[in-house]
Amino acid sequence: MSTSIQLSRKAYSIGIIALGIQQLVRGDISGNFLPDLFSHGTGYYLLVYAWGILFTLSGVAMLIDWKTRMVALVSGGFFLTLLVLVYIPYFLFFSSDGHSLIGWSAAIEESAFVGASFIMADSYSLHSDHSGITRWLGKLAPYGRVFFSIMLIGYGADHFVYTKFVSEMVPSFIPGHYFWTYFTGTALIGAGVAIILKIKLRLVASLLGVMFFLWLVLLHIHRAMIDPVGNDGLELARVFVIFGFIGIAFLLASPKKGRA
Repeated sequence: MSTSIQLSRKAYSIGIIALGIQQLVRGDISGNFLPDLFSHGTGYYLLVYAWGILFTLSGVAMLIDWKTRMVALVSGGFFLTLLVLVYIPYFLFFSSDGHSLIGWSAAIEESAFVGASFIMADSYSLHSDHSGITRWLGKLAPYGRVFFSIMLIGYGADHFVYTKFVSEMVPSFIPGHYFWTYFTGTALIGAGVAIILKIKLRLVASLLGVMFFLWLVLLHIHRAMIDPVGNDGLELARVFVIFGFIGIAFLLASPKKGRA
């Protein structure tokens, strides 16, 4: 097994651990995993800590390579359940933001975690699928790239629909904010379509990983250092998410025959 596959798996695992710890420290579940509609009631804080602990432990299990395919499949199945049974109905029937593309951002990112979990699982062989649930979820693992690409296409479209807002996120020391906004949007949509259709998959996924890395270095780390706790720790969470997704992009780029 190649070193790049091992490092890619560990990058995603570390991102999951960091997100889990952040949710435990904040005492809240990220809006990317559960809508605010559920953040009330006497039992919510019990749910928060149970969620945070399980989230963190799943990352630890993947980091130390303990039943990683099973853990990733179960995680992907859980995220998919939240997406289909919670997020989609919520934005269709309860949310005032359900009419806008940016309002669906949390659901789009939930889809990305479905895809990331299945991509992680698909980087392992099928021999560990012993139980009925993992065998069934294992059939969905090859489609992880589709769920992940929904995020790429959705966020790429954001760059054209909300150009002014997105352009303001480009660091001030980089000229041509609108150019980079349109360029990035085009790259995200193109990457998403290419990954779904498996067009130059290894090349496209590798370039996507490089783009994510540049975002991490030039954008997200800087913004998190300025405001690590504001907006419910959103900027710091973005650092963890993009770090993990770098690993997922390079896992997509890795050859199947190099996996084990």
